[in-house]
Amino acid sequence: MAKKKEQAVVLSQEQLADGIFSMWLQTEAALAAVPGQFLSMYTNDGSKLLPRPISICEIDKEKNALRMVYRVTGEHTGTRQFSRMQAGDEIPVIGPLGNGFPLERAAGKKAFLIGGGIGVPPILELAKQLSCAEKQIVVGYRDAHTFLKESFAENGSLYIATEDGSIGTRGNVMDAIRENGLKAEIIYACGPTPMLRAIQSYASENHIECYISLEERMACGIGACLACVCQSKEVDHHSNVHNKRICKDGPVFLSTEVEI
Repeated sequence: MAKKKEQAVVLSQEQLADGIFSMWLQTEAALAAVPGQFLSMYTNDGSKLLPRPISICEIDKEKNALRMVYRVTGEHTGTRQFSRMQAGDEIPVIGPLGNGFPLERAAGKKAFLIGGGIGVPPILELAKQLSCAEKQIVVGYRDAHTFLKESFAENGSLYIATEDGSIGTRGNVMDAIRENGLKAEIIYACGPTPMLRAIQSYASENHIECYISLEERMACGIGACLACVCQSKEVDHHSNVHNKRICKDGPVFLSTEVEI
């Protein structure tokens, strides 16, 4: 069923770190949302026609609310306009969009929940909802501005990597896994392509079931424009080529389904 655009209401807005903002929205999309999905968020600027895809960080179904944690990407961008919004403002959104993480696959297993950069926020709701034998949260940041750290610590065993070594392991999430001698039977991950490529390779070498959420600039958000495709092992029935539409077929994929 096609999603309809609605006017969400800003409940709160705060800055978590340099360029990182957290916005709670009251929206009907919260009723159907699951970890790993995203919203297409529109500005109120008529010169910016395309929406910005923002991953869902937290879901509060009782309050019909979603938490969106996002990075401002420039001074004259849609995300900068989002960051100036205040409680009571309205913002057009469509969602929830995309496919979420398959939670049921982790039952009885030791799991890695891995996030890097702006791929960190969607891991939080996953950590809150996932039921498994052991929940190991591995998140990577640039520096000591480890936003959402306290919330992660409440929902699993937390391991942090920072590029400058200011907190946790110096390096990336794979360095943290190696340094701490961690093992898992299933992996869920979201983050930049180089990180996901390394995780995909690690999962393949160790024969671990792995689900990755791809980051990509999306135009329409509903699979119509084919602007956000990735290479797939199988032929896509929509385009008849070896492509998957990240916004529609993903953003979460089994790691063996796609080439990144």
